[in-house]
Amino acid sequence: MNPLSFENLEFLNSEPAFPIRILSEWIYPKLQLEKHKITDTIVLFGSARIPSPEGLKEKLQKAAEENKPEIVKKLQKMNDLTLSYQDAKRFAEMVTHWGAHLQKESHDAKLKSRKLVICTGGGPGIMEAGNRGAREANGESLSLNIDLPFEQELNPYSDAETSFQFHYFFMRKYWFVKMCRGLVAFPGGFGTLDEVFETLTLIQTRKRDKIPVVLYNSKFWKEVVNLEYLAEFGLINEDDLKLFHYSDSPEDAFYYLRENIQF
Repeated sequence: MNPLSFENLEFLNSEPAFPIRILSEWIYPKLQLEKHKITDTIVLFGSARIPSPEGLKEKLQKAAEENKPEIVKKLQKMNDLTLSYQDAKRFAEMVTHWGAHLQKESHDAKLKSRKLVICTGGGPGIMEAGNRGAREANGESLSLNIDLPFEQELNPYSDAETSFQFHYFFMRKYWFVKMCRGLVAFPGGFGTLDEVFETLTLIQTRKRDKIPVVLYNSKFWKEVVNLEYLAEFGLINEDDLKLFHYSDSPEDAFYYLRENIQF
């Protein structure tokens, strides 16, 4: 006799069951978020490859001991970006304290019913910094991890009950955007660029409400992407340059979000 359909792993992992797998990545996170009463997020994007200062020190020491000068040189260049790790952690702490204040001390009944937390991709690097900042501020955070063959192990600062492992990028992206009330993009690679431009496209095309978007580390972003150049050619409108804000300190990023967030 065949097993029950919903217990048949061969069937559940088959091509015909594709819609069921999609639904599971929508329904289960939804139930958990409702259970924890999480209604709003500030999303942190950034590279999984940017280590903490202590992590960079360990890697440099190991590369030097193994006599690998090319790796040492690359890691030394990474040194400036480790500041982004520290800044992401500090920013997450500020948001977490503010979220707790909104819920506990606000005179606005609407805000008292909402729960604002930091949300990251759940991996190492900048994502770890975001979850770590929330943890050290005694708050919860959300981790939307993705099953990849490299880089993406869940960081130790993620909260077990509000951490989710996704197979499909598009379902993970859905949850990034669904409750997002603000986005801060720290230096990153293909994944970070992908998430930033997708979010900006959704805002530009009015497929979602406008939210404050911060590009953190203006030198990095202006060298990597010349958005003003796109406007010069009319490929985006001049007003589209107002869809984001450059920032170079956790305080500036926080205050910009606080002034422009809409619940």
